[in-house]
Amino acid sequence: MSEIESPQAVEEIASPLAAPGRTLGRDPFDDLADPDPFEERLDQLEARRADSPIVQHRARKVTAEPSLATKSTIRRAAAHREDDLPSRDNLTRLFGRRWSTTPPLAEIELPPAKGLIDRLLNTDERRVLTALAHLVEGDAPYDRFGYSPEAMKAAFPFFHALYRLYFRVRSEGHKRIPGEGPVVLAGNHGGLLPFDAAMAIIDVALNTDPPRLVRAVVDRWAGSLPWINIFYARVGQVVGTRENFAKLLDDGQLLLVFPEGVEGIRKTIAHRYRLQKFRVGFIEHALRARAPIVPVAFIGSDDQSPILFDIKPLARRLGVPVVPITPTFPWFGPLGLLPYPVSYRIVYGEPLRYHERFGPEAANDSRLVRYLANQVRRSVQLLIDRHHQ
Repeated sequence: MSEIESPQAVEEIASPLAAPGRTLGRDPFDDLADPDPFEERLDQLEARRADSPIVQHRARKVTAEPSLATKSTIRRAAAHREDDLPSRDNLTRLFGRRWSTTPPLAEIELPPAKGLIDRLLNTDERRVLTALAHLVEGDAPYDRFGYSPEAMKAAFPFFHALYRLYFRVRSEGHKRIPGEGPVVLAGNHGGLLPFDAAMAIIDVALNTDPPRLVRAVVDRWAGSLPWINIFYARVGQVVGTRENFAKLLDDGQLLLVFPEGVEGIRKTIAHRYRLQKFRVGFIEHALRARAPIVPVAFIGSDDQSPILFDIKPLARRLGVPVVPITPTFPWFGPLGLLPYPVSYRIVYGEPLRYHERFGPEAANDSRLVRYLANQVRRSVQLLIDRHHQ
């Protein structure tokens, strides 16, 4: 898992995903022949806003003599255009947005249980998965980023068993996660395999109402792996390109980033729970999307696969992020990479609303962006130090 990659990453990851996926269907990033539901929603919003008497009245005022507030709004719209946002995105930012939301659990009517999966899930879990299915509109099998409610339902029993029985996850601070709109969860990363992200997905889904789907940002290296890349997409995860990140925030989604990138999983046992340098792209996008940033501490991930030594020259030669030496790897072969059954604790901190203090224009100030990234890193480190025993 990683933070956002450069724009060139889009082309670099395109080729592995070009062929139809064999596990969960075709490539989720392939261009759809049907109209894009995201674009259709924005078109509908634009038409509805254009017909609104309030918007027409504002338009007449701008034509006659813009007020100071309107001039400020126009300047913000110009700034968005400089960021290469489509004109309909500008209109949506000026006059409000329609988020992708899920219904409250009390409003969910469950169909009769059928099949093995339904028998493995209790009523509350089925209700959560039914609510999350509303993120896919109409009769489409998955959304434009590849999320499939059926794939999520099939994978849920396995990961929920890991959550409850293997990692025995405890968590707190769920009420600090905004109930709707764009949000960025920023946390520490560790453990070789991304079970920290998987535990966050289950934890947030089970402890928010209406349920929210965590869209973890996947490193482009993982996004290039056949089979695995399709699985990630089907359960709602996205490759960390700037385009994906910006569109998901515009859609009001909940994103999880690990700003340490692969440096987080390379930490040796001597440096566990010591945060590495944060990348800054998530700050830029959070400012532009007016999204709060919620720091998250994952206690347990650095203990699930303790690294004694990282053979970096061999990792570079093989083209992989890390070649670890652990108490069980390579001595037990691939089984040595399996995580230890450590106890997990996930803590969500107070939202950091930098967009309210600095505004979206601050995303163009590189020094301020770096400073804010360091502040987020400090907030995550304080959470870790306070709750790590």
